[in-house]
Amino acid sequence: MTQAEKTGIVVAGHGSRDPDAVREFEALVELVRARAPNDVVSHGYLEFSSPTIAEAVAANLAAGARQVAVVPGVLLAARHAKNDMPAEVLALARDYPDIDFHFGAPLNLHPQLLQLAQERIVAAEAGSAATVRRGDTCLVLVGRGTTDPDANGEVSKMARMLEEGMGFGAAYVCYSGTATPLVADGLRAAARMGYARLVVLPFFLFDGVLVKRIYAAADELGEREPGIEVLKAGYLGVHPHVADVMIERAREAVAGRAAMNCSLCKYRVQIVGFEQQVGEPQRAHHLAVRGLLANEEAADKAPAAGFSAYEPHPIEAESFRIIAEGRDWSAFPAAHLTVLQRLVHTSGDFDAVNDMYFSPGAIENGIRALLRCKRVLTDVTMVQTGLKRALLEQLGIDTWCGVHDRETHLMSEQYGITRSAAGIRRGWEKFGNDVVVSIGDAPTAIAEAVRLIRDHGWRPQLVIGLPVGFVGTRETKEELRRCLQVPRITNSGTRGGSPWAASVVNGMMIDALNQLAGYEPG
Repeated sequence: MTQAEKTGIVVAGHGSRDPDAVREFEALVELVRARAPNDVVSHGYLEFSSPTIAEAVAANLAAGARQVAVVPGVLLAARHAKNDMPAEVLALARDYPDIDFHFGAPLNLHPQLLQLAQERIVAAEAGSAATVRRGDTCLVLVGRGTTDPDANGEVSKMARMLEEGMGFGAAYVCYSGTATPLVADGLRAAARMGYARLVVLPFFLFDGVLVKRIYAAADELGEREPGIEVLKAGYLGVHPHVADVMIERAREAVAGRAAMNCSLCKYRVQIVGFEQQVGEPQRAHHLAVRGLLANEEAADKAPAAGFSAYEPHPIEAESFRIIAEGRDWSAFPAAHLTVLQRLVHTSGDFDAVNDMYFSPGAIENGIRALLRCKRVLTDVTMVQTGLKRALLEQLGIDTWCGVHDRETHLMSEQYGITRSAAGIRRGWEKFGNDVVVSIGDAPTAIAEAVRLIRDHGWRPQLVIGLPVGFVGTRETKEELRRCLQVPRITNSGTRGGSPWAASVVNGMMIDALNQLAGYEPG
């Protein structure tokens, strides 16, 4: 094989703020390189760390590779392997039209990884002075946790295979984030099952912030429950088995045999509760933090390095110059001006802002929630589509509207409520408190939100209620205004609508982006 005929393998990692995770990932890449000596092997990261995936591909090509297999350095197929990394590969294929790119499958539940998990468990048991039957032991398998039920289900499958294959009395699954139960809750539940020993196994490739938290939670449980032995098994880590599976995935990709679990992929088929994500385009979600920790200066100045201030279209900028000069704004708090002026822009009416109501700190709470929770729940799709797509992508904010989902229709029929109200109830069930609610069409959606807040302890980060109309509109807005338990933005009277509700969120996203960019308004 000549140098020009070599295959390139790019191991695509997530990236981490934890240097231990980065060191281990790069040690694994070295092991892959040693075990695949005839291939050009490089590595790149989605976020935080450097080099980026694009830089890794460039290094591969510079070394003479004419076809490149990009292998996800992740365990399971969730958003990173289904959306972010394929989006990177598609962009690279456009940049290098003469190169054959192949995308490999994630590691998944490969038999060699099961064997490695077995090794980690046996090593943890051997480190104990006590002898405890497996039948008296509960395995606690801790997964990363994602928004993808298919990937979360694979963790449960892994637990079941280890439970039956190794003879544990039981297995309990929990997650480090996003999915439930979370680690602390899972450990407490497992401790109540009555087993003499718990073996806590992080189903992770590398060390990092999350693994350290898992071990800390296991230590805390051991201190609280001295009658139960809590053993900490090692994560998978740098091991020949992991390297060999990565090489196998690269070979499968080049041969066109990359096996993806498409039958239960929420982006391809309708999975209960995730119907709206069928056909969702592949978009990278890591642009703002790509290569962020390349050096200490970038880490210290992350906002300036990752974000640019909002730049309106020239016509939009001229409109807002006219709006700023069109009335006296001195009576309004400075924090409200972006939102208020966007409402004038949307309505074409300077007097639209006179009826607006902001609870104390509503805008500040909303901005923090958009940056932290990164989710907006809307009552209708018109609000959802009115949100500026570029801002959502820059800030990594997801939107959700369930008004047209099958389960929403079922709930509407069974409970005798409108679909908009049912969609709000589903949002409460799906996302809990970590959401900004923006209602622009249905007074019944406001009524349902207020009911859930008052009667069921729902505490969304901000509720925007600006429906238009004459039936129940005034009354529900007044109910929201009197709902003291949550931050809220509404108005009095019949004016409003989906564009108004979207404009409020757009205004807060603009302020959020400008804050991240360190922009100071003139």
